[in-house]
Amino acid sequence: MYSSKLRIYTLATVVTLATAFGLAALYAPIEADQGFSQKIFYVHVPMAIVALGGFVYGGIEGLRYLRTRDPKHDLRSYTAIHMSVILGLGVLITGSIWAKVAWDVWFEWREATLVSFLIVFLLYATYQPLRFAILDPEKQARYAAVFAVTAGAFVPLNFMAVRLAEPFIHPRVLNNTTGGALPTEMKIPFYIALVGMTLLFITLCKLEMTHKLTRGRVKGLERRLDALRGETDDSTLPPRSAAPQVVA
Repeated sequence: MYSSKLRIYTLATVVTLATAFGLAALYAPIEADQGFSQKIFYVHVPMAIVALGGFVYGGIEGLRYLRTRDPKHDLRSYTAIHMSVILGLGVLITGSIWAKVAWDVWFEWREATLVSFLIVFLLYATYQPLRFAILDPEKQARYAAVFAVTAGAFVPLNFMAVRLAEPFIHPRVLNNTTGGALPTEMKIPFYIALVGMTLLFITLCKLEMTHKLTRGRVKGLERRLDALRGETDDSTLPPRSAAPQVVA
């Protein structure tokens, strides 16, 4: 079911991101202090926003799983966190490149924004190892959901604490109160890039969920085929309507 409209999402993602990056390169003005290197902003910041949003969404789906025990919510939570970790790695890489050009250091440990994002990333980097260290599928899903809810609640609290922190080095370009607001020529490609990065996140999540479901159904068919051949006791097979569990 997650493969529905996947081609449309893919096309929309490609068009939106291509438009955003084209506008960022050709339409948006060159920043006075950093020059052309500032263009990485149109990748780095939208990716960071979507990654953090994905972590929160994973917590929401984890909460829904705890309430309903519906495996689809566990699958959505797992996929959202998995994709957000990948995007988070991209945020750290692009941020390091930007920091090296702007500040001549790969990472500024005095900046609360950077350190806090690194902490969040390292927290979620433990999600998969902890999840798949549990062999029982039901316990695995339940404990993973608790992790997702707890960590997901930490993300907005951490974000608010960082926004209130002073002094700061990292620019607050979306905050009008600090004098660093974006001009219109920069806002247009930025918001288009944010939409494109969101579409990329949704597309990748739908693609992975489709893969997980297909893989689970193929394994179920293989087990039933083995049962028909007399190689497996049919009483051990899951019911036909059972949703597949998340597998590594």
